[in-house]
Amino acid sequence: MNPTLSKSSPSGVPRDSDKISAWSLIKPYWVSEEWKIAWGLLITIIAINLTSVWLNVKFNTWNGEFYNALQAKNVHEFPHLMIVFTVIVFALIILFVYGRYLRQMLGFRWRQWLTQRFLEEWLGDAAFYRIERDRLADNPDQRISDDLQSFATSTLALSLDLLSTVVTLISFVTILWGLAGALTVTLGGMPIVIPGYMVWVAALYALGGSYVIYKLGHPLVSITYQQQKVEADFRFGLIRVRENAEQIAFYDGEATERAVAGNVFQRIRDNWWRVMKYTKRLSFVLSFYGQIAIIFPIVVAAPRYFAGAFTFGVLMQIQNAFGTVSDSFSWFINSYSTLVEWRATANRLREFKRVMGATHLKESILPATEHGGINLHYVDSNALTTDGLKLALPNGTELTTIGSVAIKPGSRWLVRGPSGAGKSTLMRALAGLWPFGDGAIDAPVDARMMFIPQQSYLPIGTLKAALAYPSPADTFTDDECREALRVCRLDDYVDRLGESAHWQRVLSPGEQQRLAGARVLLHKPDYLFLDEATSALDAENEARLYHLFNERLPKAAIVSIAHRESLAAFHDETLEIERSAERAVA
Repeated sequence: MNPTLSKSSPSGVPRDSDKISAWSLIKPYWVSEEWKIAWGLLITIIAINLTSVWLNVKFNTWNGEFYNALQAKNVHEFPHLMIVFTVIVFALIILFVYGRYLRQMLGFRWRQWLTQRFLEEWLGDAAFYRIERDRLADNPDQRISDDLQSFATSTLALSLDLLSTVVTLISFVTILWGLAGALTVTLGGMPIVIPGYMVWVAALYALGGSYVIYKLGHPLVSITYQQQKVEADFRFGLIRVRENAEQIAFYDGEATERAVAGNVFQRIRDNWWRVMKYTKRLSFVLSFYGQIAIIFPIVVAAPRYFAGAFTFGVLMQIQNAFGTVSDSFSWFINSYSTLVEWRATANRLREFKRVMGATHLKESILPATEHGGINLHYVDSNALTTDGLKLALPNGTELTTIGSVAIKPGSRWLVRGPSGAGKSTLMRALAGLWPFGDGAIDAPVDARMMFIPQQSYLPIGTLKAALAYPSPADTFTDDECREALRVCRLDDYVDRLGESAHWQRVLSPGEQQRLAGARVLLHKPDYLFLDEATSALDAENEARLYHLFNERLPKAAIVSIAHRESLAAFHDETLEIERSAERAVA
């Protein structure tokens, strides 16, 4: 349920999401409503990749003919070979450009689809609230904005590169097998013939390198995961400074914020040193592996070349084919850094997917405590009632006892009690946001409920959109919005409905609360819950708002949390909340 205004609806049942695999993140898009476009683009990209492989095979053949022509000083063949070279290279360039363009298009469409689904799940059934309340996952914003983008593009790149690598491997293994021929070695006086020996050498060379890379680089998965987390924490801290700039300036808190930011950045620095440490090791191995690969095939093939088994042009073909086969066998090595980042990103998304699908994680353990959990039901009734309601903290400590209350249409309830007794927690429970405790709440299924906290949320955008929130801006006419602003004494803003701004910074606390009052008058809820919603107003403006509520919402039930005695005159029922004995002793 939206904490501001929503139509009551039953709570969702926790979904089974303990078994989240990388494949479960990949598969849905390819069987979604976009499958025709997705597969069409993918098949086109694969066709481009296969054509590129075919052209590389042709280029390998050209390579042998070209160096043979040079060795033979064949002037007549040279121009023809240069024309063939130009055609092949031009075709490869065109295929590369459009292959990359289509891959970017498909990657973004996949990211867009994933983002929409993750947003729906994150913002659905108040999952975003429960994740923050129970601290189930850090930095959802980074996981949705950065991790999804990285996951889509990296998965696509790795998959297509692997497919292209396999096709290339098959094509060039055949070439290398035929060109290099067999090698005969003598062991114990017995000749042993090794057919296609260059292929086996390339395979052993790549597999040995892959094993070393894996052993040295495996810790990078967890280190990269941690790096993504600390980077997101640092960015989030800077955003908080920006969002609370005025309060920090009033407190002269620059030094403290600088120290906090420095401490968070120190975690980035410490983890980055670990990244550097393992990357240095990998760089040594990769550089050593890559440099040796340049000369290694010539050294291996040299004995047969010097023996006259093949020409210089064939030697160059062998070097080219060996390099291609070795690179294909080395896909794991060449893609290792990308695989590390992909694995870390996939783990973060799997964790996020799990907690979004299990947003009632802490609720599920409530029956194991002395509290069975608060059961919220939506029934066909004309009153909101509680039965044996007890509020507790997430750790099971009892907060307060509400008991049985019936809030009928048109009634006016004032909720009072000391700070920390559980008044705001009661509002959360009535909104379906607080399951910790015991008892039952029965809410009218068709009633519209509106919860107004002390500081209402004001979205960035036009003033009309902020006023109409959570409904779309065009739900109300401009005249209705202007009239609501006027009666709430916001005359200075009646002609600024179309102006876009960060209204939480523009409006004073008192103006924000009067805007929240105007929002109430527009939406006309059946049940209105006010949690210190007029605390920033002077007595005159506070009384005016309550007069407006009583006058324009005569059939609505109004429940107010407040400390001011003056508000008692606007309510006919009082609910006194006291701390539980357990909390009082503590």
